[in-house]
Amino acid sequence: MSKSMALAATLATIWGIAPVAAQNLSLGATNSTSSHYQIAVAMSQAIEAGNPGSTVTVVETGASVDNVRRLVRGEIDLGLVAGDVFVQARQGLGQFEGNAVDDLVALYPYDNSVINVVVRSDSGITELAQLDGRPFTPGIRGSGGELLITQSFALFGISPEFSYGTVNDAIEGVRNNQLVGYSKYAAAASVDATLQTLLTSVDMRILGFTPEQQQRVMDNIPGVGFATLPEGFIRNNPEVVTPSVPIVYATRLSLMDDETARQIAEAIGENRQILIDVWPQLGGYDFAGSIMETIDIGIAVHPGALSYWETAQ
Repeated sequence: MSKSMALAATLATIWGIAPVAAQNLSLGATNSTSSHYQIAVAMSQAIEAGNPGSTVTVVETGASVDNVRRLVRGEIDLGLVAGDVFVQARQGLGQFEGNAVDDLVALYPYDNSVINVVVRSDSGITELAQLDGRPFTPGIRGSGGELLITQSFALFGISPEFSYGTVNDAIEGVRNNQLVGYSKYAAAASVDATLQTLLTSVDMRILGFTPEQQQRVMDNIPGVGFATLPEGFIRNNPEVVTPSVPIVYATRLSLMDDETARQIAEAIGENRQILIDVWPQLGGYDFAGSIMETIDIGIAVHPGALSYWETAQ
């Protein structure tokens, strides 16, 4: 038995959670209205394709923070976790203070996501500070996006009138002018489905972070970088800089042994075309290279999964 498997067995005994069999897995995704849910379904298909006879059930969740909590309770076997949430959970920071999940480990990455802070153009809001006191949705409740935005705004002394709900609630609230805007994770290379929907009836603006705000976030919130959205990313929008984090699917050593972790990683790597068919932007994505880069920001990788990614082409 490998050291990691021995550790998994020991931790499972301590926490009363039995490691799962590869044949029956539950995968925690996000809200079903998100494009990230669509790719989660493709991931379940890729894992099943690489492991004939297996069944992977996709579970609709509140995304990153909710998924970590479900992993702690043993309700799911793997789940979507944004990089900043992963680091904070593993180190016991932020919402996880005093409750570190120190056996949290990544299985595979699948892209970097950026935060879109989006407002109605007719709101007159052109910078984050002007959101103070205005009705605004910070993201799906329990998501990594909600956590990052609320932490960031607290650092900046910005206090919107926060409204919580689903993605559909945010769309309707903005469309009906009950909300000035919302924030949500999205793929860096394309306009996500939520914003596309709103742009059919409302002129929208994406807000950026100033250099000072960027530095404050990087000094205080581990695991967060920044990306530039070019001028014209949406109509009439200037170039903006916004938070960017790697997104991984994670599990715990107490929930998954080395062989199962390797089988899942290999299934994703060898059946990536299933993912690309859903998200064409993954066509040039370097899965193996990206998982290695995440280690540099404090994301631990499951030893079983790492044994595949270290040799994957």
